[in-house]
Amino acid sequence: MNLTKKDLSALLKKELKLSVDISNSLVDEFFKALKTTLRSKKSLKLSGFGSFEIFTTKERIGRNPKSMKNYKIPSQNKVRFSPTSKAKYFLN
Repeated sequence: MNLTKKDLSALLKKELKLSVDISNSLVDEFFKALKTTLRSKKSLKLSGFGSFEIFTTKERIGRNPKSMKNYKIPSQNKVRFSPTSKAKYFLN
């Protein structure tokens, strides 16, 4: 099951009895804060849920399987999520 921003907004609207505009803006602001924090600090911890961490992959050589030509794959920044022990417990 996928949980979209629209679904999150609908849950906020239902549970907290908010208007559609307010619940949409809350969800948008939350994700904007996540992005801003990850860009500036490289890590983010949500207590009781988990932490997000930025890591950089190494530059490597890839191969096109059709033509068998090699090409360089540049290094990239990626996000890694690590759940807390509480989150692992309620998942299992």
